[in-house]
Amino acid sequence: MIDDSDVDAVDESESEEVYELEPPVTADDNPEEILQEAIKAVESSSGEGAAVEIVGGSQESELEELRERYLRTLADFENFRKRSERQRKESQRYATTEPLRAFLSVVDNLGRALGAEGSHEDLKAGVEMIQRQTVEMLRRFGVESVGAEGEPFDPTVHEAVMRYEDPDVREQIVTSELQKGYMLYDRLLRPAMVKVAVPAESGEGSGDDS
Repeated sequence: MIDDSDVDAVDESESEEVYELEPPVTADDNPEEILQEAIKAVESSSGEGAAVEIVGGSQESELEELRERYLRTLADFENFRKRSERQRKESQRYATTEPLRAFLSVVDNLGRALGAEGSHEDLKAGVEMIQRQTVEMLRRFGVESVGAEGEPFDPTVHEAVMRYEDPDVREQIVTSELQKGYMLYDRLLRPAMVKVAVPAESGEGSGDDS
C-alpha cells in the first residue's frame, strides 16, 4: 500500500546570476594603436603642453612596461570572459535541478504503485494520490492548469479540435476538455485541446422548436 505522503519540501535556491561584460577591445583592435592612444592620454595629463619623449633609457623601459601591462590585462579579461561563458552554460544546464529533484518522489511512488498488492480500487486510490502529488509539485514551480470546460473559447490558451453549432449559445463556449492545457506563470506551456460550441448561423433564436 502506498503512503499518502506529500512531496518532500525543497528549499528554493537562488541560481547564481552571471553577468556578461562587453570587452573594451576586440580581436580586431590593433594593440599598437591602443597603446599609442594610452601614451597620448598620459601626455595630455602630465601637464600643460608637456610631451613625453620616447628616447633611450627610462622612457623605453616605461613603454615596454606599459605594453606588458596592457597585454596582461587583455589576457586576464579573456580568461574572465571564458570563465563567465562557462558559468552561464552550467547555469543553463542545471537550471531544472530543483524541479527534477522534487519530481523524483513522484517516480518513487509510481514504482511503489506498480509493486503494490491489492484490489483494483487500491490501485486506483494510489494513482489518484500520485496525481494530486504531481499537481501540487507543478504548482510549487509556477505551473497551473488552464481553465477550459464552461469557459468562453480563448484562442490564446485553447486549441479547438472540434466545433459544432448550438442554438442555445451566443458566443463560442468550451463544452469539453480533451487534453489539459498549462501555464508557467504568465506564459503558455501547452494549450488546452477542447470541443467548442458555436452560435448557430440561422440567427439568435433560443432554439425553442416546440
